[in-house]
Order: sequence, then structure tokens, then C-alpha cells
Amino acid sequence: MSRVQLALRVSDLEGSIAFYTRLFGTEPAKVRPGYANFAITEPALKLVLIEGEGDEPTRLDHLGVEVDDTAQVTAATQRLKDAGLATFTENDTSCCYALQDKVWVHGPGAEPWEVYTVKGDADLLNKAEDSPCRCGVPAESADQMPGGGTGEETKTTAGSACC
Repeated sequence: MSRVQLALRVSDLEGSIAFYTRLFGTEPAKVRPGYANFAITEPALKLVLIEGEGDEPTRLDHLGVEVDDTAQVTAATQRLKDAGLATFTENDTSCCYALQDKVWVHGPGAEPWEVYTVKGDADLLNKAEDSPCRCGVPAESADQMPGGGTGEETKTTAGSACC
């Protein structure tokens, strides 16, 4: 089953967990330090909450599509490349307390989108907790995605760290 992912950066993680538990009528699927996610069946949604700074208002971190397996990530990568979009691929990366394979693209407003699969649990939010990220996309990939990801550049990493 595929589902859309919405990742929000929130300043009050506990308050956000309580709110979204009531809103969707379900408990989080995973809660870890600075992180929670909800695997909502109806509507099909993966809601990710990432703890932000102080009193910042909630903001969009990134968007995504969760798929069942690596073959679907690979197919999405090829489809995106064929469509002329710049892609950034990460395989076997620790992200959001999970081992994942994924591909990133940017929308026309520079909004980061990922197509990803979860391969298993991980002990860390990211492999390198101090890793510089921009809105869910590894900083080193931003230069590979000019014009919001409308070029044909592709960069692949193994074990990169970002959520």
C-alpha cells in the first residue's frame, strides 16, 4: 500500500502528538526522542512530527510517498529521471528512526518530496545527528537540484544522513 507522507517540524512535540491523536483517532505508530509518526489508514497518510526549535510555529519539513519496497523506489527513480526531474538517491540510510531507501526531488516551489521505503528500524533519527539538512533534503543534494529539481542531474549516496 502506498500512502502520502506529510512531515511537520513542530516546537511542541508532546502537544502535537496529543492533538493529532485526537484529530485522527489513533495513537502514534512510533515515538522516539524528538520524533513521532502516525500510520493513518483513513485517509492513507503517514504523518511525521519532527521536533523543531523553541517557539517556532509549525512548518512543513518535507513531503513524501511511502511505498512497499525498494523495487518501487527504483521504478519511481527511473520514472522521475525520464520525466526530466533532478533526483537524489539514498540507499540504506538511517532516517526517522528507520533504515530506508529513497529518492528525492524538488517541486516548482522548492518543496522537497521523497519516495521511500522503510526496510527496518534504526536507533537514530539520522546517522549523523548534527548533519546539515535543508527541509528534509541533504544539504549536499541541493546543488544537484537547480531550479527546484527541474534539471537532469542525479546524485546517489549510500548511507547518507537526513530526515
